[in-house]
Amino acid sequence: MTTSPLLVERADHIETWTLNLPDSRNPISDPAIVDALCDRVAAVNADHDVRAVVLTGAGSAFSAGGNVKDMVDKAGMFGGSPYELRNGYRGGIQRIPRALYHCEVPVVAAVNGPAVGAGCDLAVMCDLRVASTKAWFAESFVQLGIIPGDGGAWLLTKAIGPARAAEMALTGDRVKAEQAAAWGLVNEVVEPENLLEAAHALAARVAKNPPHAVRMAKKLLRESQHQSLESLLELSAAMQALAHHTADHREALAAFGEKRAGEYTGR
Repeated sequence: MTTSPLLVERADHIETWTLNLPDSRNPISDPAIVDALCDRVAAVNADHDVRAVVLTGAGSAFSAGGNVKDMVDKAGMFGGSPYELRNGYRGGIQRIPRALYHCEVPVVAAVNGPAVGAGCDLAVMCDLRVASTKAWFAESFVQLGIIPGDGGAWLLTKAIGPARAAEMALTGDRVKAEQAAAWGLVNEVVEPENLLEAAHALAARVAKNPPHAVRMAKKLLRESQHQSLESLLELSAAMQALAHHTADHREALAAFGEKRAGEYTGR
């Protein structure tokens, strides 16, 4: 019986994605998990019933990143000539940051345990992060004589600034959950038994809002990373014009005036 590498559940407009390779600590370099994550992002982008996602790992680890056994054996994406390796990264694990960057709904990482190498980067690809007290983060590529091949140098710098990103990437040292919170790498640290509840509570705070507005707000946050202020203002004006003409905007105004929770349909 084949087990899916990614388990998907849905409740109250929130999907939960669970990396489901616990025996190998949830690596994300194998084609099956790359395909599963990318396919799920595409499905969510097309399904406006989904308003937020929680991403976590089965077992004791969030994600060990690349499959080190395959590196040793020079198998899969880690085998072949330099040309083949380059294309292996581009057509393999690098599809994940591209997909999550363009995921239209906010993604909350529920980091249940170690997030190592590309697993650390996977957490940073998410918009928000809740960590268990048992979690730790390591941008540990240099300790294996390689570099962040999945965009980690860009992702970490955006998340915690150049000095902290340099410290993580150049030492490869572990950063415990409490330190990660102090650095702004995670939003909240909770006890392990409270992790999924806390992550879903954060996702629910997002999902209760008009979904079109949330998707557009996330898009603006992404665009702000590389656009000028003038360009972003133009895009904001165009998106705002769309937002003002949604039924959910009218419902939000009515709910505000009547001092009640809004009921949003995504229209």
